[in-house]
Amino acid sequence: MFFVLPLMGFASVASAQLVADVKFEPGNFGTMVNGTVTGNEYFDYKLGAKAGQEMFADLKVSDTNGNGVIYFNILPPDSDGVAIYNGSIDGNTARIELPEDGDYTIRVYLMGNDRDTDKTVGYNLDLSIQ
Repeated sequence: MFFVLPLMGFASVASAQLVADVKFEPGNFGTMVNGTVTGNEYFDYKLGAKAGQEMFADLKVSDTNGNGVIYFNILPPDSDGVAIYNGSIDGNTARIELPEDGDYTIRVYLMGNDRDTDKTVGYNLDLSIQ
């Protein structure tokens, strides 16, 4: 069992940012989350981990009114937006060893025509830490 605690914040005046903290119940190390992203929005999932643990993330489109051009990045603790994994370059499945302790951000976002024409893409994101 897991908890996703939604919080609302703002990245800038032009684009809303949605944030959720992902917590695992004792004994569990993974979960599936889902949501939608429209246009310039992005959704941040915050997940605490320790250096040396392995993070797995897999993003799949569930529905769309556009082309389904959705990606995720993994940002390290205290990042100013610089990613240690870039889904638009490396693909929508990641398995990486984490370099430091702290709260990592998995940022789900649109690119291309879907972003530019304000399309909505639904997704399922499989997350785990081991």
